[in-house]
Amino acid sequence: MNARNTELDVQITGMRIEADSVISLELQRPDRSALPAWTAGSHIDLVLPSGQTRQYSLCGEPDDTRRMRIAVLLEPDGRGGSREVHGLRLGQHVKIRGPRNAFELQPADSFLFVAGGIGITPILPMIRTAKRANARWRLLYGGRSRASMAFVPELEGLGREHVEILPADEVGLLDLDGIVAKAAAGAEVYGCGPAALLDALTEHFAAAGLSERLHIERFGAAPVVAASQDGTLRVILARSGATVDVPHGCSVMQALRDAGHEVASSCEQGVCGMCETRVLDGVPDHRDMLLSESERQRGNVMMVCVSRALTPTLTIDM
Repeated sequence: MNARNTELDVQITGMRIEADSVISLELQRPDRSALPAWTAGSHIDLVLPSGQTRQYSLCGEPDDTRRMRIAVLLEPDGRGGSREVHGLRLGQHVKIRGPRNAFELQPADSFLFVAGGIGITPILPMIRTAKRANARWRLLYGGRSRASMAFVPELEGLGREHVEILPADEVGLLDLDGIVAKAAAGAEVYGCGPAALLDALTEHFAAAGLSERLHIERFGAAPVVAASQDGTLRVILARSGATVDVPHGCSVMQALRDAGHEVASSCEQGVCGMCETRVLDGVPDHRDMLLSESERQRGNVMMVCVSRALTPTLTIDM
């Protein structure tokens, strides 16, 4: 198991209802000793009693070394992780892995934060970080209704001159053109929320030639864009010398499993890092949400659950 997957025992020391179908959990070590340091934009893996693992953004205070806070939206039609979280109890022990940060807040003079629904979670510590740096900042927070939007009282306490609460049933959808205009005026835009919102932001910023000003985090794998090797890919397993052909529309992970090879996994969306695999030859086409740009450029590891290749073959350390 790599360093990303080292587990830590924590206890649930606080639980609150933050909005309709949203609860927050406060996590501490059982002996109340210091937790691993983290920065705004970080997330942890929550290892549930059933063995399921889910990824949640940290939404507490980065300077608090004793507590971590996450917030979880109940998804009745999901894979069961959120239902299990909502069934946890105060005082119960769970495991965590991380934290990790693939959504790092970079220094800037001006920020515009855009959140949709539960996407507010990684944005909260970003706001606190921007405030401490005396940067200019503003938050646009959308959701279906005020009752469905978490942390509204906490956010309103930061000042209405900074925070706009924009429930769709009251004011309609977020003004994407206005967001692009603020980026054109110099703001760095950080957004998190539903795929439809992030896809629309990506399209608007690309059309305006401002893609470098937009920084987003998705809760699942990003839409697949055209790559040079979306046909059959041949994967060579260096330890055994075996080869596995990965057809179009099939993940490397699934092809390996179909061929009888075990691959550890959890999220299967390129978020958790459990399936990280060393690449010995070939060029990965990274489609994960975890690796930093420098790690992608090195090309010596990949997440086989979602990534493919820019070369006809890949040799991996299996």
